[in-house]
Amino acid sequence: MSTSTRPLQLGDQAPNIVLDAISRDGKIALDDFRGRNPLLIGMFRGLHCPFCRRHVAAMAQLKPALREKGVECLAVVITPVERARLYFRYHPAPDLLAASDPERASHRAFGLREVGMDTVKAIRVHLPGELPEPMDVMAMDEFLNKKEGYEITEADQQAMASSQGQLVGQFLIDRGGIVRWSFTEVLEAGLNTFRAPNPEELMSAASQVTH
Repeated sequence: MSTSTRPLQLGDQAPNIVLDAISRDGKIALDDFRGRNPLLIGMFRGLHCPFCRRHVAAMAQLKPALREKGVECLAVVITPVERARLYFRYHPAPDLLAASDPERASHRAFGLREVGMDTVKAIRVHLPGELPEPMDVMAMDEFLNKKEGYEITEADQQAMASSQGQLVGQFLIDRGGIVRWSFTEVLEAGLNTFRAPNPEELMSAASQVTH
């Protein structure tokens, strides 16, 4: 599988990737959707990342509205499949397709790069109402995981070690496999760090891609 050196842009052909399904048995391939449905694919860090859990939950909330427009959704996480299945058993996201990609093959194929730990450690996150004070990324993860009752397992630790600087992104792909909308994270203070895409912008793109 080829690796893109930059995030895929509008008009680019999306690669085919084949991943272990979390929400059901077997595999999920992007080619399964070609010629059938547009697809919103979100590639996140592991479920150990509080913001990635929120991205998955936000995708699950938007899924009914996207489905009305004929768009399918797929959430990809770095968390190993058995650990991810356990999480979704207790935090169900009804009908949301999810897949496990511990090797981050999908992230690389879509050009979502990894930044160095020096960059990650230099960021301070300020979330009034959620954090008692501005925190670095690792302290924030630890604080929010404890606050939200997310218990870090050995599988989570492995995912954390391999993905701390992994950028995340979402791509809307039409029936022909062409990228029609995207949102990618910039892991620098104040620049899309840990932010989610604007739902109205996404729904507008979904309306256009299904015409």
